[in-house]
Amino acid sequence: MLGAAFLMATSAIGPGFITQTTVFTARYAASFGFIILLSVLLDIGVQLNVWRIVTVSGRYAQDIADGVWKGSGKLLTLLVAFGGLAFNIGNIAGCGLGLRLLTGFPLLACVWISCGIALLIFLVKEAGKAMDFFAKLLGILMLLLTGYVAFAAHPPLFEALHKMVMPDRFSESATLTIVGGTVGGYICFSGAHRLLQAGISGPASVKHVSRHAVAGIVLASVMRMILFLAALGVVVTGVKLDQDNPAATVFATVAGQKGLYLFGLVLWCAAITSVTGSAYTSISFLQSLHSGIRRHTRAVTIVFICISTLIFSLVGKPKQVLLLAGALNGLVLPLSLSLILLAAYRKSIIGSYRHPRWLAVFGWLVVVAMSYIAGKTLLSLV
Repeated sequence: MLGAAFLMATSAIGPGFITQTTVFTARYAASFGFIILLSVLLDIGVQLNVWRIVTVSGRYAQDIADGVWKGSGKLLTLLVAFGGLAFNIGNIAGCGLGLRLLTGFPLLACVWISCGIALLIFLVKEAGKAMDFFAKLLGILMLLLTGYVAFAAHPPLFEALHKMVMPDRFSESATLTIVGGTVGGYICFSGAHRLLQAGISGPASVKHVSRHAVAGIVLASVMRMILFLAALGVVVTGVKLDQDNPAATVFATVAGQKGLYLFGLVLWCAAITSVTGSAYTSISFLQSLHSGIRRHTRAVTIVFICISTLIFSLVGKPKQVLLLAGALNGLVLPLSLSLILLAAYRKSIIGSYRHPRWLAVFGWLVVVAMSYIAGKTLLSLV
């Protein structure tokens, strides 16, 4: 269960997570702490509902969706898989950039070396256990390294705490991006699907599942908060962040050349764990489309990672694909969570389990809030 929590958290903590957190800190300063706090509450509401219903029913999310509305499972699968592939292209790019900072090797060489390391995880006999260990090890390493930078940055803690509850500014689009980047798309299902694969299901597991669902959100949120404090400590001094690589500016300002090496290692850890998490979860959805995928999930996962790497190698900077995938992640969340909540009261799916009413209400509030924010954000783009 702890492995599932780390898988969910490290799937969320990718290159986009690091960049978005730094950019929003520069834009909203200490007030961004309020957006993080709000996103944590929304994230917990999503995770508790998703993990409980998936594990109680013993079904993958796409099968639950089909049980609610025939055909919706395939739609959800296509949306999640497309978002997973697009984000994996960005994750592979992050692997290359991080490893290049550490080694000085050419970018494409770093990309394919990272691809090879990711493939090794799925080539070992106990791939699930290897993925759990990998996520836990690199997740802890990221927290420690970023925590060191945040401590050395000397952020204004009192101001950060004050603005966390009384912000000067607020942004719906920033909230959508943060929530979508933490529990949108494939991410909210990664840990729950891992539990099913490990044989953890049924009403008896609800208590432990709930605890670890919250743990996954807490882990990802602690990383975001540490990164926020590190960036805040830099931006309050008047330092202008590099638009192309804002997070690298934070690490370099705090620790000089050593900071760039630290950033390279954090970026690589974040990217490589997101590669494995995205590939694993996307294939857990795609397996419902054809029995051949279900029989050869390991081989298909390897192909998925190789395709992501090949696309990046050919395209170079898939910025438009990543922007579209980011928007989809935020938009998929109201749809996927609605289907899960509708399934929560269907005996054909959950049997005799009684889903807490307060949790369902919390979930529907998240659906309404995210739908409103997504609609408002889309209208502002038209």
